[in-house]
Amino acid sequence: MYADYLTWPEGERWELIEGVPFDMTPAPSRYHQEISINLSVVIKNFLKDKECMIYAAPFDVRLPEGRQENDETQTVVQPDISVICDPEKLDDRGCVGAPDFIVEIVSPNTVKKDMKDKLLLYEKHGVPEYWVVHPAEHMVLVYKLDEQGRYGREEVYTKEDEIELVLNENPLTINLEEVF
Repeated sequence: MYADYLTWPEGERWELIEGVPFDMTPAPSRYHQEISINLSVVIKNFLKDKECMIYAAPFDVRLPEGRQENDETQTVVQPDISVICDPEKLDDRGCVGAPDFIVEIVSPNTVKKDMKDKLLLYEKHGVPEYWVVHPAEHMVLVYKLDEQGRYGREEVYTKEDEIELVLNENPLTINLEEVF
């Protein structure tokens, strides 16, 4: 539960997915961090003077089930990048509820969790757009919720491509060569 999560030692990074703790150490690779910063800067510059906010890990995103009380929340994740357009979802500890956009940058230790566990989790909680970045392959898989609230077939982009991200009806074209 989130109440227990708050008592875990500072300096350690953990995620809690449906009650199961996942250790986030060791720290991400240097290239992982470069990609995260490059993408964050592009999005942050775009969001200037807009109501959406961008946050980079570590940043707690709590995904409660139904009317679950905050302390009883069984899922707390730390996406590499989160964009939240509803200020009501933000508090001093992070975000409560689904962000509008999430990016996970995979590492050898997180591929299964990011490609399976988090994909299903983000779909279940209604994250409208989820990107899975594969640094070694210079590839981004984009998942978007359809009208039934399901992620359809992923869109695949490579370093040579551009991706359009729409946040609160504002389109942003991201050149992946600048990200990788």
